[in-house]
Amino acid sequence: MASMNFVQSQIPKLTKDNYDNWCIQMKALLRSLDVWDLVEDGYMKPIEDEVMLTQEQKKQNKELKKKNKKVLYTLYQSVDEDTFEIITGATTSKEAWDLLQMAHKGAKKAKKIQLQSLRSEFESLKMIIGESISDYFSRMISIVNQLKRNGEKIIDVRVVEKILRSLDAKFDFIVVTIEESKELKEMTIEQLMGSLQAHE
Repeated sequence: MASMNFVQSQIPKLTKDNYDNWCIQMKALLRSLDVWDLVEDGYMKPIEDEVMLTQEQKKQNKELKKKNKKVLYTLYQSVDEDTFEIITGATTSKEAWDLLQMAHKGAKKAKKIQLQSLRSEFESLKMIIGESISDYFSRMISIVNQLKRNGEKIIDVRVVEKILRSLDAKFDFIVVTIEESKELKEMTIEQLMGSLQAHE
């Protein structure tokens, strides 16, 4: 297992605006520490009456308890004081994780509103005059990733078509060429970006 000094320097900080990215980073960190299963599956507190347990069961209980405390400590280190108050009463890592998720993702209604807002942002997104292809694609991919993290099923062809419709007018001749020469249903976002950058 990685040393705690290394881990502490790698712990992503949760803010009010970065829950989705924090969640991805924290899952990766906890998986690398081989403790994600405690968050995902939950931690059953050891039986208090250990007299009836075998030595192996006692050892496993002790190890699970230790891992649970490490995950809780890692979660505590990743939040500010206000957010810490939300999870301070949690006794298991799963409970703390679920509390953070509820606090940041909100109820289904809040998620639905967020999804509607992201869909609207996706549909209204247009390339800004003078913006590079790389910068425009970065903005588009950011919104697409947020949509996917919020449960939206979005396929490459939809994104490719949206990009082609929303490019600056100076790319009109390239768009026509791409639409006539390629099968858009088979084109990836990366292929489209490469084609457009070649003509930038």
